[in-house]
Amino acid sequence: MIEVLPMHWIRTFTIFAIVLPGAALHAAQGAGGSSRGAYYRCKDASGQTHYGDSMPQRCRGLDTEVLNENGIIIRVIEGEQTRLARQTREMAEAKARKEREASLQRDRNLLETYLGVEDIERLRDQRLELLTGQYRVTEQNIANLRERQKRLEGQIARFRPYSGNDKAPPLPDHLAEEMVNTVKSLDVYLQSLDRNRQEQDEVRAAFAADIKRFKELKGLPQK
Repeated sequence: MIEVLPMHWIRTFTIFAIVLPGAALHAAQGAGGSSRGAYYRCKDASGQTHYGDSMPQRCRGLDTEVLNENGIIIRVIEGEQTRLARQTREMAEAKARKEREASLQRDRNLLETYLGVEDIERLRDQRLELLTGQYRVTEQNIANLRERQKRLEGQIARFRPYSGNDKAPPLPDHLAEEMVNTVKSLDVYLQSLDRNRQEQDEVRAAFAADIKRFKELKGLPQK
């Protein structure tokens, strides 16, 4: 005996049979990014549109759309200019994000490290005092080196070719070497002095910015 299916079952199976192939095709296109009937489309600098069932040569380096057999865009291949613009934008966004994070971290450090402006000023003065002490030591070393340089110049003046006496003996190697070393050391200490001055300026500027920001965070009046 053949069993007859209810009418509502028959309608359900019919709809299922119609919908399933289309859904399967749509899923296959979404998963693979293209289908057997996919083709490519791009527009060049002159505005002319190019098509092809594979990437047209004139589309190389241009934004290219990949369309399915129904003419629906399923993905876009970035061109060189678009890729560079995206990378530039992403780098700028990453830099801005990093700067925001650094600013927030700085604010947290200020609030967690200091109880008041006096604490910041105290640390600033300690840093400057240390640098000032180093500066004075360097100045003394420079004064000693200049005194040695003057003494050596007096000794060297008795020897050829610096002496006006044609019968003067030639300059001894040890004096020449000592003068060269003195001049080099003097140059090193002078550069150290410049760096120390620059570092003091940087410390003052950094702590001034910290004090200003701390007052902003605490709602204190700026002076």
